Amino acid sequence: LTAMAAVTAAAVSLRAATAASTPSSAPQHSHCSFPCAARTAVSRRGLLTVRAQAVSTDAAAAPVKEKKVSKKQEEGVVTNKFRPKEPYVGKCLLNTKITADDAPGETWHMVFSTDGEVPYKEGQSIGVVADGQDKNGKPHKLRLYSIASSALGDFGDAKTVSLCVKRLVYTNDAGEVVKGVCSNFLCDLKPGADVNITGPVGKEMLMPKDPNATIIMLATGTGIAPFRSFLWKMFFEKYEDYKFNGLAWLFLGVPTSSSLLYPEEFGKMKAKAPDNFRVDYAISREETNAAGEKMYIQTRMAEYKDELWELLKKDNTYVYMCGLKGMEKGIDEIMIPLASKEGIDWIDYRKQLKKSEQWNVEVY
Repeated sequence: LTAMAAVTAAAVSLRAATAASTPSSAPQHSHCSFPCAARTAVSRRGLLTVRAQAVSTDAAAAPVKEKKVSKKQEEGVVTNKFRPKEPYVGKCLLNTKITADDAPGETWHMVFSTDGEVPYKEGQSIGVVADGQDKNGKPHKLRLYSIASSALGDFGDAKTVSLCVKRLVYTNDAGEVVKGVCSNFLCDLKPGADVNITGPVGKEMLMPKDPNATIIMLATGTGIAPFRSFLWKMFFEKYEDYKFNGLAWLFLGVPTSSSLLYPEEFGKMKAKAPDNFRVDYAISREETNAAGEKMYIQTRMAEYKDELWELLKKDNTYVYMCGLKGMEKGIDEIMIPLASKEGIDWIDYRKQLKKSEQWNVEVY
């Protein structure tokens, strides 16, 4: 933890100098296509005839369907630049365990070099292909991981990408200890080692464009990754065309206080922007609510249910959820009775939020 805090402090101080005048989006290149001026057809007799393209006045007068403009920061987003057969080969620059020794499981923060060749946005993911072969002698399948760094990276030069990875180790029904191939490969990486990277991928979790938005972030465990990327952009970096003036409210669920992720960073953000950042932890094995129930993320949210419902009725509130699959059901249980008091069907309302890009979920 001390090592990670030192790295964070160094990275933050370095970035204050390098990010001061960095624009938040790359230039966008548009590609235009034009209709053919003529069409060639073959007659039944086998003769080639050229027929001018006909444009009816009715067609010309038909209304043009407007392309939906996204509320998210989609400008310049790149997807699938690198694929498993032709990955980008980065190098591990840093790999640090960020949970305490007595935590249930290990979580590691790692930084890979990209030399700017893997251009990603906050909220995207990359794929990693572990070294070696599977039991059939084939390359391992790629595994996707949410990116834990802002687009500028932990060192502020847009030449690195960071991940937050939990080492997967479990006992199967036969009593055998099973280790997740990719997570163990990543957690065991030493600085200088190569890593095969694919992507970037994903648009679901991109940040809102609106710098005055309310952004509610719900994370369990390593689901914190995309929100660390959001929050670094909001509070640790400066841009000519983006300054966050809204409310960022993070709920993070973990089993024990020894498994809290990036608490020092979030503490600095809170001190820096107390009116713009709120963070609430749910530590399930150590805390209970007034009724004696374990403190899961939805249990913590229930303490603020009325405030959250009021925020969810605003058109500039965005909810992002990343982590274990059960999260959404628990939140539905809070919101259904609140919405019904006002004659609103919560499930239908949530669908409308989803349609308007205000309800964004990435669970596993």
